[in-house]
Amino acid sequence: MAEPVLIEGGDLGCARLLVLLRARVAELDEGTVVHLSTSDPIAPIDLPVWCRMTGHEYLGTVAGTGVPTYAVRVVAAPTATDPANPWRRAAPQDPIS
Repeated sequence: MAEPVLIEGGDLGCARLLVLLRARVAELDEGTVVHLSTSDPIAPIDLPVWCRMTGHEYLGTVAGTGVPTYAVRVVAAPTATDPANPWRRAAPQDPIS
């Protein structure tokens, strides 16, 4: 099994964390596990919600890391989020006539 990909979020707020996470998971293969470390107190609330919205699998907290760390498993075809607002689903595209 491959080692998890570590994203160090430091003290970034959740909106910036989601932008960082969204960009990184877009580069990763399906099934890759990401460990996101952050001191943001809202992360344990926002990350599971973002995962439910996008389809990525929230795996919970990672023990023994020294800083709060959360695990996410990448899915092949996540639901897109708004480019400017990663906490919102992307607007549906108009059909081409």
